[in-house]
Amino acid sequence: MNSVPHWVVIYYAAPLSENVIYECSRRRALLCGPMAESAEHTLMETASEEEALFSNLDIFLFSLIIGFLIYWLVFRKKKEDIPEFKKLDTPETSFIEKMKKTGRNVVVFYGSQTGTGEEFANRLSKDAQRYGMRGMAADPEEYDMSELSRLPEIENSMAVFCMATYGEGDPTDNAQDFYDWLQEGDTHLDGVNYTVFALGNKTYEHYNAMGKYVDKRLEELGAKRIFDLGLGDDDGNLEEDFISWREQFWPAVCEHFGVEATTEESSIRQYELVLHTDVNMNKVYTGELARLKSFETQKPPFDAKNPFLASVNVNRKLNKGGDRHLMHLELDITGSKIRYESGDHVAVYPVNETAMVNQIGQILGVDLDTVFSLNNLDEESNKKHPFPCPTTYRTALTHYLDINNPPRTNVLYELAQYASDPKDQENMRKMASSSTDGKALYQSWVLEARRNILAILQDMPSLRPPIDHLCELLPRLQARYYSIASSSKVHANGIHICAVVVEYQTLTGRVNKGVATNWLKNKLPSDNGHKFTVPMYVRKSQFRLPFKASNPVIMIGPGTGIAPFMGFIQERAWLKAQGKEVGETVLYYGCRHRNEDFLYQDELEEFERTGVITQLNVAFSRDQKQKIYVQHLLKKNKEHLWKLIHTDNAHIYICGDARNMARDVQNTFYEITEEMGGMTRTQAVDYIKKLMTKGRYSQDVWS
Repeated sequence: MNSVPHWVVIYYAAPLSENVIYECSRRRALLCGPMAESAEHTLMETASEEEALFSNLDIFLFSLIIGFLIYWLVFRKKKEDIPEFKKLDTPETSFIEKMKKTGRNVVVFYGSQTGTGEEFANRLSKDAQRYGMRGMAADPEEYDMSELSRLPEIENSMAVFCMATYGEGDPTDNAQDFYDWLQEGDTHLDGVNYTVFALGNKTYEHYNAMGKYVDKRLEELGAKRIFDLGLGDDDGNLEEDFISWREQFWPAVCEHFGVEATTEESSIRQYELVLHTDVNMNKVYTGELARLKSFETQKPPFDAKNPFLASVNVNRKLNKGGDRHLMHLELDITGSKIRYESGDHVAVYPVNETAMVNQIGQILGVDLDTVFSLNNLDEESNKKHPFPCPTTYRTALTHYLDINNPPRTNVLYELAQYASDPKDQENMRKMASSSTDGKALYQSWVLEARRNILAILQDMPSLRPPIDHLCELLPRLQARYYSIASSSKVHANGIHICAVVVEYQTLTGRVNKGVATNWLKNKLPSDNGHKFTVPMYVRKSQFRLPFKASNPVIMIGPGTGIAPFMGFIQERAWLKAQGKEVGETVLYYGCRHRNEDFLYQDELEEFERTGVITQLNVAFSRDQKQKIYVQHLLKKNKEHLWKLIHTDNAHIYICGDARNMARDVQNTFYEITEEMGGMTRTQAVDYIKKLMTKGRYSQDVWS
């Protein structure tokens, strides 16, 4: 709102009475002394004679002021209009009021990092309709979770929590505030009915930690668990775990509330299709994640919904031989105001392969350049569209939808109605069922064969769904996270990535390619100076160097697990150059062959030569008959390692494969602790667990 400038004074234009003149003069005398007193006498003597004159003067002054105001309003310099994303009306933060307003009695909250938790929450909220209930999926980040205590105000109500665990037992980004609120512990949830389904991966140390905590904490606060905690394991078959839990969950709900299934499961559309035949293409999304034209006019701060377009300055192959492609990329973040620390992750938003998108369009016989919107049929929902709309089918399949991973069973069930061959319809519904045969068929035909939606359409010629329903059902294409392979102390305007290109042949003979790594592989700086860009942002991590540089560090990172340690080593070198006391820097690295895939060999050997790396241990697993891995080298150096850990307060870091390497390394540390510390196995395990609690044993692993 514009305010009147400080130099504008407003006068009251009425004829001045003697009393007013006297009072003004008296105050001026007090303020200004003899000069004002002289003026007072003159004024008093002529006041009655000049009364008409003062009226005219007042009118003149008033007119002058009005003129100034008009000039200021008309000719003042207007604030420059800054283009910004049109802000929608503030969403309702009270989920209780929204439930009352829309007649809902089931709320399904989700903590989701990759979209699976959100997908499961949507499926459960749709299920509620079969039981005469009405559900809504909700992001805890968008609501005031302290209102959970008000849920009993709604008759026959319950809260379901689909909670994923991220990193080292942490909540997902959107569930962080909810987690903090639960920890405060001053809420009473008596009368609140709840259940929890947890999403995790058994290869991680803190398997399903977030889901387990929410389940336990809600009970401690007085809420009533109406069905057992479900544990989903992404290392096994997360979809099967969810279906098995869900099939038992709803009968328990029926029993608790005394309700029955009203209808058979049917296809219920959540969005309606709107085609745009006459649309301004400047209003059509072309891959942006939130703000229209955000890739054309970039504005900080940059985050998951507003990524920065970083130029690819360097893209080189790291390995000298072998059948794999390992690469080193350098992203330019100059001018972005992005800050990062060694150990952080960079998230990149890839796009799907053009050939795949075109094939889907051809099979379904659609014009991929058709502009459309999918609008939520629930007008009260905070989520108006499944992805930014309006857009084209081409953009949706390229930028917004996951067309590479095998679809989940709910997608098959919904698509079955569009198969003209009864046998195809039967098989699709069977794979979506909880029967033993159905699960086995889904496991073999979809998961083990790694059939994505394109392969399914190719192998089922009778299946030809409307493209808009397919777009509604497919999950969102997610960002890919990479451990940053540089230090901001050395590369303030650059972020380095170390990755291996994923490409493999499936049981059907098709070649499947990793979406992000193949997309990054082709972003080569050209000789004419043209540079490709990558939408990215930085996600903070707990994987940090010790606060005291004098503490020794033990780093274990085979393969591309070397990435964060390149940043650590660069930072230790920088600290040393600043004259700081730097403790021992020990690296255990592993690869297949010295002459093929010894990543960053020249850099690492130079760091060792200059004393930055005090001990470089490399395991070449296939250069001899008997395979040698990093854990074998750890065992070989047990005396030195035990001294660093037990006496010198060393910090241990592990990066790489969670399923085998991280577990084997951890078992090796148990053995070293047991042997060198004279402990039992139980004591050794407790010793390592305490190091984890103190932040001296950190893992950055994936499966």
